[in-house]
Amino acid sequence: MKLIRFGLPGQEKPGVVTTAGMLDVSAFGEDFGERFFESDGVARLAQWLTTHAATCPPVAEGTRLGAPLQRPSKIVCIGLNYSDHAAETGAAIPKEPIVFFKSTSAVVGPNDDLVIPKNSQKTDWEVELAVVIGKKASHVAEREALQYVAGYCLHNDYSERAWQMERGGQWVKGKSADTYAPLGPWLVTPDEIADVHKLPLWLTVNGQRMQNGNTKHLIFNIPFLIAYLSEFMTLLPGDVISTGTPAGVGLGMNPQVYLKPGDVIALGIEGLGSATQRAVAY
Repeated sequence: MKLIRFGLPGQEKPGVVTTAGMLDVSAFGEDFGERFFESDGVARLAQWLTTHAATCPPVAEGTRLGAPLQRPSKIVCIGLNYSDHAAETGAAIPKEPIVFFKSTSAVVGPNDDLVIPKNSQKTDWEVELAVVIGKKASHVAEREALQYVAGYCLHNDYSERAWQMERGGQWVKGKSADTYAPLGPWLVTPDEIADVHKLPLWLTVNGQRMQNGNTKHLIFNIPFLIAYLSEFMTLLPGDVISTGTPAGVGLGMNPQVYLKPGDVIALGIEGLGSATQRAVAY
């Protein structure tokens, strides 16, 4: 199943993507948030659709999509999780996952504008596979970790590199500006993905291919990350784990390249859809 949320910012309604197009499932009576996921909402919605899909209103093509889930309790990100990205930034391959947080106020729809923050000079792009947690996870065994996944979605982990790396303290400062976490277009349930560790992912800026990777090159795979993080924190239904980016970010270029107003950033992951963001000034 592919879950969507559509409508004006702050007024999104739940929907699904079918072979016949997008459907409004507001009549199901639940949005896609923590309570939905913790109560086996995906399975309940699938069952509900077997008898109600024919009466669900269509969602018009071109309707704005929001993030495919309500604002999560946390966005946990993994740094330097592709060896080629570590190499381009001059960093050693981590012995354990590098973990940082991204403010949930950064979440926007997949095709919303990227607002370059006030006083930013080094806004950078990062195409990433995001994992959405489906049930409360604490001290999870790696062999059981995929049972805790509600689905996967596309994430552009925008970063202000000067704030991340030159201002001291934690990376979260460079990761959390408004519009820095576009998610979607869809939340795709695991049954639709044959192998989450064999997904091509890509990103272009103004039509030029910048990133071209594959999740088979993750240093720490998804079951390991879920188990690892659950040692240190409880992962709640709807929480997002962003798994890292391959090589091709602006920081790694010589000379470095950063985004400016008017730039168009497009990205995608096989099976998870694509998105386009236009950079605008603060």
